[in-house]
Amino acid sequence: MRKTKPKKRILVPDPKFNDILVTRFVNNLMYDGKKSTAYALFYDAIDKVESKTQERGIDVWKKALNNVMPAVEVKARRVGGATFQIPMEVPADRKIAVGMKWLINYSRSRNEKSMADKLAGEIIAASKGEGASVKKREDTHKMAEANKAFSHFKIS
Repeated sequence: MRKTKPKKRILVPDPKFNDILVTRFVNNLMYDGKKSTAYALFYDAIDKVESKTQERGIDVWKKALNNVMPAVEVKARRVGGATFQIPMEVPADRKIAVGMKWLINYSRSRNEKSMADKLAGEIIAASKGEGASVKKREDTHKMAEANKAFSHFKIS
């Protein structure tokens, strides 16, 4: 285990929407350090969302992200030789990180032609409360609910 917690890096807001959340999303989306490609992909997806929904793309994306972010998750804890899945509340920073990762991973596994199409499709589905990433959140919540009996084993 590490001695000190690493310092939080200050992120520069993205050029188009001037939003740090978009920068975090693009950093998660990026492959091999190709940030400009990731930005182009994200902006293209947002434009496609705008044309399909007739709403502001960034607002639809934020709504989708809120629909994907988990409130509780389970963590494994060994107690006397047995491993229990203990439900824990998710910290705000991790909520955002997990939500973004789910949105990106499930959009990558969709069956559209380009990544921009896949991302746009998953964003639209998630904003409506549908799609694989929202299902993942619901499954996580169900798992936490099912293991509520072990919540007294909280990890301190």
